[in-house]
Amino acid sequence: MDFKDTPEEAAFREAVRAWLAANGQRRTRADEVFGEGLDEAAKLARAKAWQAKKAAAGYAAITWPREAGGLGGTAMQQVIYQQEEAAYLVPQMIFEVSIGMGLPTVLRWAAPELKARFLRPGLAGEEIWCQLFSEPGAGSDTGAVRTRAVRDGDAWVVNGQKVWTSSAHFGDYGILLARTDRDKPKQEGLTMFIVDLKAPGVEIRPIHQMSGDSDFNEVFFTDVRIPDQYRLGPEGGGWKVMLSTLMQERLSVGGNLPTDLHVHLIDLARTCTWDERPAIEDARVRARIADAYLDQQGVALIISRGLTALSKGKTPGPEMSVTKLVAAKAMQDISSFAMELAGTEGLLGADALGGDWPYLQRLWLGSPGARIAGGTDEVLRNVIAERVLGLPGELRTDRNVPFRDLDRT
Repeated sequence: MDFKDTPEEAAFREAVRAWLAANGQRRTRADEVFGEGLDEAAKLARAKAWQAKKAAAGYAAITWPREAGGLGGTAMQQVIYQQEEAAYLVPQMIFEVSIGMGLPTVLRWAAPELKARFLRPGLAGEEIWCQLFSEPGAGSDTGAVRTRAVRDGDAWVVNGQKVWTSSAHFGDYGILLARTDRDKPKQEGLTMFIVDLKAPGVEIRPIHQMSGDSDFNEVFFTDVRIPDQYRLGPEGGGWKVMLSTLMQERLSVGGNLPTDLHVHLIDLARTCTWDERPAIEDARVRARIADAYLDQQGVALIISRGLTALSKGKTPGPEMSVTKLVAAKAMQDISSFAMELAGTEGLLGADALGGDWPYLQRLWLGSPGARIAGGTDEVLRNVIAERVLGLPGELRTDRNVPFRDLDRT
């Protein structure tokens, strides 16, 4: 692995640093949250203003061609920008789906007139996108989608339900996977569409999480009409379009493990008391902290291998498939151990504990979801086993069976 920037990468990094210093606000601590204390409208306004600045500078979609509003840059330049921006107080959980999944799907599959309509406003933060794949009966098994789209002249009529949809409650548009043919096997009868979230018949219900946030939503469709021109890819080709989107999602969520968690654990272990002594003096505590450090460094090194490949213009190897699997479990283990260090005080709210607790409690409350979003642990293990290690695939009894025979509802 090569941990050094090439001269070209170093020059790009310096340009990014200069732009961020002139336009952004540096974090004062790791757990500082963008827009804290603002209501949703004010937070969205600030987030859209920041996105517009990025788009004007070419940093909203670095790898996109210039004619589509991007910078025409490399994947490594995109990584460099993300590394530098991480030190700044910027929006989170607002434009990730738009820029990482929704708009790239439009860029690849939409007709020219749709690209002209949606790409630049989306990059500039004027419109927010969501991804409408998961359903109550089709989470990890995306091929089991039951939301139906029935052709009616030059439009499609959609009925069904989606769930766990990020950004829908403040979104404008979404990419929707719907079943258009029940007589074909489940992966072959799907089609992808662009849907207007403000259209008649769309109902969005935020899901209240145990953290107190409502980042996810249920979305219901009742006789929602979508023009055929809003179709992405061919009729019945939704599975291939969906796979291209999920590849973008894997890149967005994989390896998302903070590298400083062991430092927080050390600080806590010095202040928490076990058996009337600082917890850091207990060998078991020190061993758990060492495990946390090794988990973080292992993920960081795997990512570095991928970055080395990107820097050389190559595609990262199959080992990148394990980063999300390992990182999500490590995040849950580390944050759970932090709660264990607190003893009975761990039952208190973060505001009462102070210090690092707000940050660690957010990780603890959010980490179970990290093992589901972007592919469950079980699905990822299957992918690694079958596609990386070459092990025999699971027996699939639904292969080549018409979806109508699988779904009796």
